Amino acid sequence: MWYNVDGDSMDRIIFHIDVNNAFLSWSAIDLLINGFKEDIRNYDAVIGGDESRRAGIVLAKSMGAKKKGIITGETLYSARKKCPGLKVYPPNYYVYQTKSNSLFTLLSKYTPDIEIFSIDECFIDYGKVKKLYGDELIFANKLKDEIQEKLGFTVNIGLGNNKLCAKMASDFLKPNMIHTLFNDEIKDKMWPLSIEELFGIGKKTSTKLRGLNINTIGDLANADFDKLAPYFKNQTIKMINAANGKDGSPVISEQVESKGISNSTTLDHDLKTSEEIYKVLHVIADNLCTALREQHRYACVVVVILKDRYFKSYSHQMKLNNGTNITSEVFGISKKLLDEMWNLEPIRLVGIRLDNLVKEVNYQMSLFESNEDRTKVSKLDKTVDDLKIKYGHNVIGNAYLKDDNIIKKY
Repeated sequence: MWYNVDGDSMDRIIFHIDVNNAFLSWSAIDLLINGFKEDIRNYDAVIGGDESRRAGIVLAKSMGAKKKGIITGETLYSARKKCPGLKVYPPNYYVYQTKSNSLFTLLSKYTPDIEIFSIDECFIDYGKVKKLYGDELIFANKLKDEIQEKLGFTVNIGLGNNKLCAKMASDFLKPNMIHTLFNDEIKDKMWPLSIEELFGIGKKTSTKLRGLNINTIGDLANADFDKLAPYFKNQTIKMINAANGKDGSPVISEQVESKGISNSTTLDHDLKTSEEIYKVLHVIADNLCTALREQHRYACVVVVILKDRYFKSYSHQMKLNNGTNITSEVFGISKKLLDEMWNLEPIRLVGIRLDNLVKEVNYQMSLFESNEDRTKVSKLDKTVDDLKIKYGHNVIGNAYLKDDNIIKKY
C-alpha cells in the first residue's frame, strides 16, 4: 500500500527496476530474432493497436518518434500527422510476457523478495541481501549490465529507502541509468520537480493542485493540510506524505501473496467511472467470499489492485479489526479502498486480494454495530451459497451481478 508510513524506512534499501521502453524494445528484439533486418529502435517507429478499433493508440515509441512529438496514448492518426513516415508495429503480448518472465527469473537468483509491479517493472528489497552482495550502487550497476548483456534490453534502476522514492528515482534521466533518491536527497532531488511528476498524482488532481498554487512537489510537501483538505478529503494526508517521500509499504513478494487468495479481471475496454469499477469489485468480492466460506476461513486484510491501460499497477489495503468472509463487508471495504486510491485514470484490470486468512475469529463489536444483524447477513450469504450449489451459480444475485460482460472466475 502506497503512503503507509508506519515504521522507520531509514534502514531499508529498495530497488525499483524499470525496463526502458519495454514494448518497443521487446518487439525490436523479437523482430531481429525472427530475421528482421532493421532494429526498429533506431528509426521513427511505434507500437500501436488496431486502428480500425478504439485500440488504435500509441502504446510505445522510439526515441526518434518521441523527438517528433509523439506521445504514448495518442491516436495513431494523430501520430502520423506529426510524423508522416512513421512505422507502426502491432503489440505481441505473448512476447512481452516471455521477456518479462526472463527478467524476473534473472532477478530471482539474487533474492526471493521481489514484488512484480507491472509487466515491465518490479521492486527488490535489497537491504535483506546487502550482506551477500555488498554496496548497493556497485551491485545495481552490475545488475543493469547483466540484464543488457544476457537479455538484450536496458533498464533504469532507482534506489531509495522506500518504494515510493525508488520508483521516483528510476524515472529520472533515461535510458540505461542508475539513480538514487534516499531520504537525505528528497529536498534537493524531488521537491523541485513539477507536481505532475509525483507518483500517484493524475491529471485531474494536478490541475486542481495548480489551481491552488501547488506547482511543485515541494509546494505540496510544505502545504497546509487544512487548506487542501476541503478539496481532497481523505487523500490529503497521503498526498502530503508522498511529497515528503514517506512510504512504509513492504515489498510484497509472491511468497507473501500465497498466504491469501486473490482474483482479478482484465476487461476488454477501459473503465472510467466508479460505478463501473464497483460492479467488477462486487463480482470479485462475491467469488472470493464464497471460496472463503467453503474453506471456513476469514480474511483479516483486504487489498484492492488496479492496472491501467499501460499495465501500470497500484494497490491499497486495509487491515481489519475483525476477520470476515461476508460478501457485503468485503465489497464495502473494497469500495472504500477504491475511492481512496483511484486517481481517475482509465482502468483495465481490477482485482482483490484477501490476506492473513484465519480459521476462526473473535468478533469485536463497536458501539455502532449489531451482532444480530451481522449474524443475519452471514446466514443469508450461506443460504445463497447453498442455492448456488444446488441450482447453479446464476440462480440468485443482485443488481451488481447482472452484467454478463464481467468475467466470473476464481
